[in-house]
Formats: sequence, C-alpha cells, structure tokens
Amino acid sequence: MAKEEQWLLDLRGAARGDSRAHDLLRSLTDEVGPRFSGTPGEAAAVAWALEAMKRAGLANVRTELSPTVLWERGTERVELLTPRRERLVASALGGSVPTVGGALEAQVVEASSLEELDRMERARVEGRIVYLHYVMPRLRDGTGYNTGGWLRTVGASRAAKLGAVGFLVRSIATHGMRVPHTGALHYDGAAAKIPAAALCPPDGDLLHRLLSSGQPVRMAMDLGCRPLHAGESFNVLGEVPGTDLADQIVLFGAHLDSWDVGRGAVDDGAGCAMALEVGRMIAALPKRPRRTLRIALFANEELGAAGGGAYANAHADEAGRHVAAMEADQGDGAPWALRVPEHRRDSPAAKRLAALLAPLDIVLDPGQARGGVDIGPLGGRGVPFVDLRQDATRYFDLQHSANDVLENVVKDDLDAATAAFATTVALLTNMDESFR
Repeated sequence: MAKEEQWLLDLRGAARGDSRAHDLLRSLTDEVGPRFSGTPGEAAAVAWALEAMKRAGLANVRTELSPTVLWERGTERVELLTPRRERLVASALGGSVPTVGGALEAQVVEASSLEELDRMERARVEGRIVYLHYVMPRLRDGTGYNTGGWLRTVGASRAAKLGAVGFLVRSIATHGMRVPHTGALHYDGAAAKIPAAALCPPDGDLLHRLLSSGQPVRMAMDLGCRPLHAGESFNVLGEVPGTDLADQIVLFGAHLDSWDVGRGAVDDGAGCAMALEVGRMIAALPKRPRRTLRIALFANEELGAAGGGAYANAHADEAGRHVAAMEADQGDGAPWALRVPEHRRDSPAAKRLAALLAPLDIVLDPGQARGGVDIGPLGGRGVPFVDLRQDATRYFDLQHSANDVLENVVKDDLDAATAAFATTVALLTNMDESFR
C-alpha cells in the first residue's frame, strides 16, 4: 500500500473501532420503528433520515418523489381442519387479496417446486389450496433465497392458473421457530388473484408430513388484507461534494422502508445506518473526496421496488456520470467477498480495492457484480456495480419477520461491515481509476 494511502488505512481502522452505525440503528428502530410503505412510520422515517443526513454533515440533503404501493394487512387466520383442528401460525404475503365472504375452506394439495406444480393436472388442483414446500438451505452467500423468493413471488398466480382458490408457502427462512416470514408476491394479470400466506417453518413441516402420509388435509384461510390505491413517498438523498472529479458520482444506498411485522433492524435498517455512517466519516475527513459521494435511502423496496426505479428515472440524464453504484441490503453480515464488473476484474482499480480489503478477510470473487434491487434499474443505463457480499448465514432467520429487531443485530458484525463499505467507498471516490 502506497504511503499516500495511509489515510485509507486510518479510515478503515476508525470505521471498525469508532463506528456510530449501531447508535444510528438504535435511533431508527426505537424512535421510528416499522416503516411500511404508506404508513405514518414511513413518513417518520423520511423525516428522521433528513435530520440524520444533516447531522452527518452531508450537503444537498433533499427528498425526491417516488410512487409507492399501498397495502393493508388486516386479520390473519390459517387453520388446520382435518385430520384434526389446530390454528397455525401464518402471515399474509404482501400484496395479497383477502378471502371473500368469510373464511375459505378447501382441501390442500402440495408441490415441492414450481415445475412440479406446473406439471399437475388441473383436476388435481382446481378448487383446492396449493401449498409449496421449500426448505431454504442455510448458506453464507444466501443463494437459497433465489429459489425461495421466486416461489413466494409467483407461486399464487401459477396455482391460480390451474384453478386453485388459495395459496400457502413455507416461510422463506432458515430457522425452525414458530415465527412466519412475510414478503411480496406478484400477481400475473392472466390469472385470478387468490389469497396467499406464508406458514411458519414448523407448521409448514407439519402440513408436509400430513400430506405425505396420504390422508386428506383440509384447511381454512381467513385473510383481511387488501391492496389500496397507489400513493407517494420519497427517496432521501445527501452528498459529499467532490473536488477535481466532482462531476463523477459514486452512489451508495440502502432502502429506508421495512415490513410491518418487525422493526426493520436487519432489513434494511442496518444498511441505512451503514450508509449514513459512511457518509459521515467521509464528510469528516480533512480532505474532501475527489468524486462526489451520493448517499441514497430508497423508498418502497419491499412492496414494489419503486424507489430505485424513481431514482433511475429522475437521474437518467446523469447516469453516465455515475462511475460506481453500491448498496447494502443484507443486514449486519460481515462482508467476505468483493465483486466488480466481470470485464474489469483484472483492472488496476479492482486490484487496488482487493488489496485494501484483504486485511478484512475479503477476497476478490470471480463472479459478476450484480447490484441489488434498488440500484438494479441503473444497470440498464450503463452504471457499473461494485458489490460487497455479506455473510447471510443468520440473515434469513430474521428478514421479513417479527424477529427483525435491534436485539438480533450483532454490533461487531455491523462495525465490520461498516469498515468494509467505508473503505470501498473512500477508495472509489478518490482513486484515479474507475470501473467505467
């Protein structure tokens, strides 16, 4: 490491040893709490973020309008009727329609995948509740969510195309507790909209065992949820203006909204706290960065990803000025791998970044940087992504559930992640090279 980069080493150490990220996260979760789109909690979060950015010393602090999807959870009851009666623990999926005219009662049919469901004869599915049984593996890279999240998102419509009247899925989670995990679904306009919910893992396993025994299983679903009219929310932005390369932008963001069932500590309060702390630390340096650092806290990621799309549209004319975009949306997990654009993996920029992160036990990954939900729309406009892959071993125990609270955040891991993001952002905003 060149002598002139000693300040980067100092920043890396300070971010690990004197980070205020946990204090920021405590403030967000305790003083604001759940931040579901269209609720007073989300509005309070926007006001909180504006003040937090100003206290962090960011410039050009402002809001930008974003559309948002509105939905109300209402009552939730899922009950096993035969071969015996038992109230099960479930959570409606975000965006689900309600049951109509009281509880829906029907026999249950199971599939282990979308492919198996698609192969079923209509006569086997019609008039029944479809249950998708997928046990998500516990993996450091969290890739089991790729399959599970897709099952949850499209499963209801795939079942409805075969005449199903309701949809259940085993919570997309890696634990065995009686805590359900919600998450968004997407209805296909070519299929009927049917009510949908996620069972907590042990109750999904119970249902699977009963169905595997071959005996008929009948259940009741009573959901009071309902989609509401479209609304408006805000992305919150702040900057550390650059010097000689000020027309170039490094974007670092997280999403400000959360589900209603927890307090959004890991998803994505941790990301918001890290983004704000990285902005504060770089704003406090003796010398301003060469490139402009823009911190963005996005709206409505959980139920429509509208904030990221709104940002991409609002800043389309300056997409070419974005030399890198990053986001933090995997909780407090300590980063373990760096990804850059595949065609730039052997570039001087990648090598310098990898060398600086190596003491933090972060390796240069051969895979392509993919960004995330919020910055994803910028990829179509040619903006290069830089990813820090965070340890997701515990993340899916908590995400989208009532257990997503401050008490389940590991401060040491949060500080390690803050140090890695601060180091990466500081170098991206100052080095001669870029990933363009």
